[in-house]
Amino acid sequence: MNDGTRTARLLPWMGSEGKPCYLLTDGDGPLSRIADVIETTRLDMVQDLLDHAADLLVDARATPEQLRFLLTRMCEALTDVHRIAESRGMRLP
Repeated sequence: MNDGTRTARLLPWMGSEGKPCYLLTDGDGPLSRIADVIETTRLDMVQDLLDHAADLLVDARATPEQLRFLLTRMCEALTDVHRIAESRGMRLP
């Protein structure tokens, strides 16, 4: 998406009613930098979650509730990663 001079960036958060948020930008403004930080933070959190999942999945004492909680968090993380990948893909030349 673009308006001729600026492209629309899909932001890493949802707007009201779960709708996507876009930012018309040249890619160097303060909101773009905030979006970059949020993307990096979410990707770091996904790595932490993957490490936790690896530990929990080899623990024979893990309860169904713990595994269900893990699966819920992993679904949220996968949604974040998908959104970030989609946003970055849209910004490729």
